Amino acid sequence: MTDVLALAEQVWRGEGDYHPFRGAGHWAEVADGIAFVHGFSNVNGIATDDGLVLVDTGMYLLADIMHDAVREWSPSPLHTVVFTHGHVDHVFGVDRYEADNSAVGAPAVRVVAHEAVADRFDRYRATAGYNGLINQRQFSLPEAAWPTDYRYPDATYRDRLDLEVGGRRFELHHDRGETDDHTWVWMPEERVVLTGDLFIWASPNCGNPQKVQRYPKDWARALREMASLGAEVLLPGHGLPILGADRVREALSDSAELLEILHDETLAMMNAGATLDEIVHTVHAPARLLERPYLRPVYDEPEFVVRNVWRLYGGWYDGNPARLKPPPDAVVSAEVTALAGGPGALGERALQVADSGDLRLAAQLAEWAATADPDHAGARDARATIYRRRIDAESSTMAKGIFRWAAARGDDDGS
Repeated sequence: MTDVLALAEQVWRGEGDYHPFRGAGHWAEVADGIAFVHGFSNVNGIATDDGLVLVDTGMYLLADIMHDAVREWSPSPLHTVVFTHGHVDHVFGVDRYEADNSAVGAPAVRVVAHEAVADRFDRYRATAGYNGLINQRQFSLPEAAWPTDYRYPDATYRDRLDLEVGGRRFELHHDRGETDDHTWVWMPEERVVLTGDLFIWASPNCGNPQKVQRYPKDWARALREMASLGAEVLLPGHGLPILGADRVREALSDSAELLEILHDETLAMMNAGATLDEIVHTVHAPARLLERPYLRPVYDEPEFVVRNVWRLYGGWYDGNPARLKPPPDAVVSAEVTALAGGPGALGERALQVADSGDLRLAAQLAEWAATADPDHAGARDARATIYRRRIDAESSTMAKGIFRWAAARGDDDGS
């Protein structure tokens, strides 16, 4: 079994190739009666005199593994679940604990969450098809599956809620960040902060190009507040525990600084009249922060955060009047391809540009060529080749996933 705490120490030192979304249900006690279960998304268990409290319960595809890991740690009935937010990798598996309780005659499980979680579940049910396609692209899944049956909260709150369960005190705080329904939990006696996805051992997931709005300024404010608490243990939504007050404060403060820089510099350029194109290619995260083992852009990336700041304040118009009411992509592709001498010539040019190192421009040229003539083998091959090269050049799961989908599209039939 993986030694979770030893791995956490190794990763903190920057050793090895670690991705925070590769957990497999291993667990460790990080404080007296507090267990951390490492998974794709983490589950945290707290023993109380009235039964267990769980902060998150795991994703729908791995709920059995996470449940079994919790039960390996403790067979006690589950008293309360706190959902840190409504993402589908954090809110499944409650039914398994309810069955456990029923089998021993224990009271029903209580689920507590922010009041906006129910609205999220309603939206997920309404957009199940679209969200399935997003996940299929993002994670290279074989099919576009998305759940439609959710465990809605029994109790909700708006700004802050203090819970006491079996002699343990939990402060629930709401802050917008990756989501509008996010809760982070502070256990003051134990000096443990449970961040949910406000900290994930990666550059903050604040720009996801296929998902709804994120809130970088609010997110940074929450990180600053958590950093001020003097927590000695940090339990994240993804990734590994952080032990030690200095390390906890450093990780949270660095994450806040990264978001503040991206937010403030983007907003300053917007106020000066810059277009989105100018901002995206000007505002960058400092390398000194991205080199931190807990801020590497392995899932989301700063360029996408910049775009999300623009969307938050500026809407969808990017400042280029030609794109206010643009022609269809197919019309532009046909015109550019004709000017270039046909899809074969444009595909060849795309490969030449790729060889020069400009994969961004190469991908655009290849898209025009293949869109203008989806049946042209040379154009399709050029597009697939260039996107395969883009996969290798990227660090984030999101970019790799979309480019992998694009490469497979070129390999298949160009549709």
